[in-house]
Amino acid sequence: MPTTEGVRAAAEAVAAILPPTPLLPVEIGGVRAWVKADNLQPIGAFKIRGAWWRLSSLSPEEREGGVVAVSSGNHAQGVAWAARRLGVKAAIVMPHDAPQVKLANTRALGAEVVLYQRPGEDRDAVAAKLIAERGGTLVHAFGDPWVIEGQGSAAIEAAAQLGRAPSRIIACCGGGGLAAGLALGAPDSAIHPVEPVGWDMVGQSMAAGAIVHASPQAPKTICDALQPPATKPINLAVLKGRAEPGVAVTDAEVRAAQRFAFATLRLVVEPGGAAALAAALAGKVPVDEGTVIMITGGNADPAAFAATIAGTD
Repeated sequence: MPTTEGVRAAAEAVAAILPPTPLLPVEIGGVRAWVKADNLQPIGAFKIRGAWWRLSSLSPEEREGGVVAVSSGNHAQGVAWAARRLGVKAAIVMPHDAPQVKLANTRALGAEVVLYQRPGEDRDAVAAKLIAERGGTLVHAFGDPWVIEGQGSAAIEAAAQLGRAPSRIIACCGGGGLAAGLALGAPDSAIHPVEPVGWDMVGQSMAAGAIVHASPQAPKTICDALQPPATKPINLAVLKGRAEPGVAVTDAEVRAAQRFAFATLRLVVEPGGAAALAAALAGKVPVDEGTVIMITGGNADPAAFAATIAGTD
């Protein structure tokens, strides 16, 4: 199981190779809060944190065998970046409909991309088959203790920059890796997971006390990074009793947050990376002067982003 001590160790490992991302002031409803701009990471997303901690923690034998990961794009780039730096072979299972910018960036970092059909195929089953055929260590996008600890390093950074523990951290949420890491890294802060409407499987699972799977009729969402079909038991176990009830945001609210971030903070934010900000702007999560809002990714499709900013989407 991931631990708070593991998060602190991960933060030290991340700080050794990456500068902290900016903590930017932002005014919402007349209240000053803070934005943690992890879209400015070298791969354009917070996923580099968990990927680096996981791969740098591999044994020499595990490094020799390579890694297999599953990702809609940002974890893929994080694993590919860490693998290239450490000299580890990486194969990434990615959905066929992942944004081209994420597919291209992953390949450019030297990783092999193995595509699967979404919906239809089980990405975890595809990864398991690869490992059975080739060997290698699975680096799951959110259901991995080292990955969870690595993502939590953002909480350690934010507290150091703020000079105190945040009162609350609002986090974009897909499978729950970031939310779980933040809950461990900031045990005295309220953690608010934010997911797309119809894909709020972490929120629903926390409410039910058991894993809830996405419906086959789940609505489409522009948040491609936030639509795994279900969380994992390890994430639910960490979040139980530690996180606030989940919040769901609409595509319209996400687009409004992208426009706000561009106009106010001069930041390019992909839809999934804007979900937490969307919840704050829509008043679905309260903010105060100790609130930290995670902006988790900036790997936006150029044409889609231009249409969102212009209001023509």
